[in-house]
Amino acid sequence: MKGKKENDVISQRNTLINRMKKNVHRDWDLYLLLIPGVIWFLMFCYKPMVGLRMAFYDYNIFRGYEGSEFVGLANFREFVTGPDFLRTVKNTFNIALWQILICFPVPIILAIAITEMKNKFVSKLTQTATFLPYFISTVVVCGLVVNFLSPSTGVINIILKKLGFEPVYFMVYPQYFVAIYTIMTLWQTAGFNSIVYIAALAGIDPQLEEAAVVDGAGKWKRIVHVTIPGILPTVVTMFVLNIGKMVKVGYESILLLYKPTTYETADVIATYAYRVGMQNRNYGLSTAVGLFEAVVALVMVVAANRVSKKLTENTIW
Repeated sequence: MKGKKENDVISQRNTLINRMKKNVHRDWDLYLLLIPGVIWFLMFCYKPMVGLRMAFYDYNIFRGYEGSEFVGLANFREFVTGPDFLRTVKNTFNIALWQILICFPVPIILAIAITEMKNKFVSKLTQTATFLPYFISTVVVCGLVVNFLSPSTGVINIILKKLGFEPVYFMVYPQYFVAIYTIMTLWQTAGFNSIVYIAALAGIDPQLEEAAVVDGAGKWKRIVHVTIPGILPTVVTMFVLNIGKMVKVGYESILLLYKPTTYETADVIATYAYRVGMQNRNYGLSTAVGLFEAVVALVMVVAANRVSKKLTENTIW
């Protein structure tokens, strides 16, 4: 009996191997196209994970792991009990909340508006105009924001002066930072993010739209009862995928925009990790902060996926 089971296992394994060989032989060109993407993921997504053990060391770049002291969870305790923990976590979730409330739904509205436009020229022009900012370098975009808000030569302050108001140095006041960052992110990403929803709208069965017209439904009712339900699975999927990204909140832009005077509202977990690692040379603590951020993102994605499963029955896994 035991020999028969072993033979069955060997037979199944050989069958699986033969099937894989046939698939590779048949679709070799597709697998060839897949190789660059796999190499990219291995090099930039999986290989850096080896360095996560740095979070458990008082790491010295000259002595390496062998010469650095193993400190266990000391770096995590230092971050959690430190004076910057509550501020960075609060700022991270505050900015992420604004991203979810504003930057997530606007591309959906934009996609519906572009699709529903009667004038195709205006529709294409709108799509192109909102799509192009995504390809402008983040450094350039942040430079534009700083110039627009300059107290002496900025367009916004020139308008304020014309209206009789005093110029405001927006970039040094913490109360303005979240609004500035949210508007900048929205302008840069709304058009690009809307492409997914435009594709989803194109996949809706036209007969549903025609049936709604026959039933006397106006444009608003067709959007509510046909368009939105038709793209809901895509919306849910994109929401769950974006939840994890929200924790990072585009820290590259924040690094270029914030100043010590705006740390109160602008300093997030990712920027704190950057300062600790690159400026203070505390690589162990910096890695621990980054790992903490990754764990928070994972928890948020899993929670969002479960909530989505209960409410809409649409999930990623």
